[in-house]
Amino acid sequence: AGQNSIPTAFIIGKDGVLIVDTKYTKFADEVKAAIDSVGGDAPKFILDTHSHDDHMNANPVFSEQGTVIAHSKARTRIMEKQPKEAWPVITFDDKISIHLNGEEIKVLHYPNGHTDGDAVIFFTKSNVMHMGDLFFNGYLPFIDLDSGGDVKGYVNNIDSILASLPDDVRIIPGHGPVASKSDLGNYHRMLQDIIALVTSQMHAGKSLETIKQMGLQKEWSKAWGMVSTDSFIETIYKSYSR
Repeated sequence: AGQNSIPTAFIIGKDGVLIVDTKYTKFADEVKAAIDSVGGDAPKFILDTHSHDDHMNANPVFSEQGTVIAHSKARTRIMEKQPKEAWPVITFDDKISIHLNGEEIKVLHYPNGHTDGDAVIFFTKSNVMHMGDLFFNGYLPFIDLDSGGDVKGYVNNIDSILASLPDDVRIIPGHGPVASKSDLGNYHRMLQDIIALVTSQMHAGKSLETIKQMGLQKEWSKAWGMVSTDSFIETIYKSYSR
């Protein structure tokens, strides 16, 4: 279910349904219909990749019959802004595995990237990974510095993930279409190129406004989707100035 370019993943089998990211409440009927269309019922487990509303706002719709799981720091942030029905019931600090429908589903924490509570989910038998907002496929990323995000950490996390993935893996991003490992590699290269440009101008003593006026490399110069070029440059500047 990819409405609003926020893909939701789910696995269905004799042991029940597991869903990754419930999205905004207004899309709950769409998500239910997608599960119903392949013979699934109410999810037994709900995995949150992180604490942002666009990925977990519909938790209460599914939590009456399902258990919400998230990183411990994501739970803390969700508790600050969401009703109790949305709160994760099971938390982890480093990793956790769920064994369902003949598959080990590995939930892995990567620290201080998009937020401080990011998780990626690897369906080991299906060879599919949901990366949440550690991957904006086709977009400049939003990195939430106010929620523990960090630009350098974000790129380092992607580097670690790339090193661990099989070449034929299918990757579900937090925003955008399903991707390949090669797509993630190109995204990683884009981030490295842009960060190197901005930080080199910072070391040269250029102001934030001057760097914005200079823009990005031609290859990455257009403002994509949700995050503008200026906004991403400012995020890099603030993150590396801390």
